[in-house]
Amino acid sequence: MKQNLYDNPEFFEYYSKMRDSGITYNEFVEQPALRSLLPSLEGKIVLDLGCGSGQLAVYLLEQGAAYITGTDISASMLGRAPQHDQITYMQAPMEELDFPGNSFDVIVSSLALHYIEQYEPLMHKIAYWLKDGGKLVFSTEHPIVTAKLDKDGWIENEQGERLYYAVDHYSQQGIRYSHWVVDGVITYHRTMATLINGVIQSGLRLDAVLEPEPIPEGLENMPQLIHELRKPSFVVIAASKES
Repeated sequence: MKQNLYDNPEFFEYYSKMRDSGITYNEFVEQPALRSLLPSLEGKIVLDLGCGSGQLAVYLLEQGAAYITGTDISASMLGRAPQHDQITYMQAPMEELDFPGNSFDVIVSSLALHYIEQYEPLMHKIAYWLKDGGKLVFSTEHPIVTAKLDKDGWIENEQGERLYYAVDHYSQQGIRYSHWVVDGVITYHRTMATLINGVIQSGLRLDAVLEPEPIPEGLENMPQLIHELRKPSFVVIAASKES
């Protein structure tokens, strides 16, 4: 099931304002961790899966990438992406992408794979698209966050203080429905073992796994990020295609 959430006008307006503010979990938790695992990008050909409005693609260019292909399902998000001679944007679901083998030195994906129903087939495609010696770096929602069927894990007391984070239905992998600005937001829960084994079974070598914590600037600007020290919201995985 392919849901084009970001072309929902209500959601798109909310999300755009949030990202434009610069005060988000992306900037202060997920992106610092993902960027820390990127290889040298000098002269590299890069694929950005789920590129959204192009923030990461621009960063990759700034780090020396020679050319970037950014793909996203949302026309609205791509409409916000900065145009550049060294970036080509494609509107398409990840599941329908088709590139020749050995096309990319680096493949990245930021908080997009939890929207994908068929994870293992996509991993095999990624391994095929990568050149020998190529690198994959991606982030996704942490299985602790996606496990509960209602995706509402914090247990609070009568004063609204967060007591602990509840994890349930962890082994029940598959579709989850939640409310995030709009009803019926679809994501997919996978265990940590499934995420990691999907990489390994595609033939890639697992290089690193991070469960990001907020950077100091984030704690200053978003005090609620202190709860990220109690449970992680994201996981970042890096892998390589051996020569």
